[in-house]
Amino acid sequence: STFDVVVVGAGIVGLAAARELIQRHPALSFAVLEKEKELAHHQSGHNSGVIHSGIYYTPGSLKAKLCVQGAALCYQYCDQKGIPYKQCGKLIVAVERDEIPRLKALYERGLQNNVPGLKLIGAKEIQAKEPFCRGLMALDSPYTGIVNYKQVAQSYAEDFQEAGGTILTDFEVTNMEMAKESSPGSEDGLKYPVVVRNRK
Repeated sequence: STFDVVVVGAGIVGLAAARELIQRHPALSFAVLEKEKELAHHQSGHNSGVIHSGIYYTPGSLKAKLCVQGAALCYQYCDQKGIPYKQCGKLIVAVERDEIPRLKALYERGLQNNVPGLKLIGAKEIQAKEPFCRGLMALDSPYTGIVNYKQVAQSYAEDFQEAGGTILTDFEVTNMEMAKESSPGSEDGLKYPVVVRNRK
């Protein structure tokens, strides 16, 4: 088989990249190669599932922008595709007095990163939100959520295939090499100069 673009690895990153590429370049042919028999078999299917809000990253950094924008896009995509998620929020709790300045610094950082809905709450509000939690002060991040990223990855794969992409599972890439120069009469010529091989 010949393709214009091949993505190696059908975790959420590979599938998201392939999905985006095929949407941007529909005239090209695409494939995703995965060594396992199923998609998102490793880290993508075994993580915490947290949709992070973007509190911790340095203000103005690419990580901060990616996290805040990515959370919004993740919720939007899940709504479009009917993928269940829970926007359960998160409390970051100070249990000692010397933790309060760090908590306030995190709050300021979150505001600078444009994290929606952040607020500092006291002991009574902490207990009202989470009866088993005790603390002096907490940073309430209502925009934090959880989702099954394996489901998100599967949905990316469906989008990719519906757009004409090919997914080959049980295809462990063992080697990539430049093809020998084709003969002058060859149809492909040097259009496909990279050979991707598996054990077979």
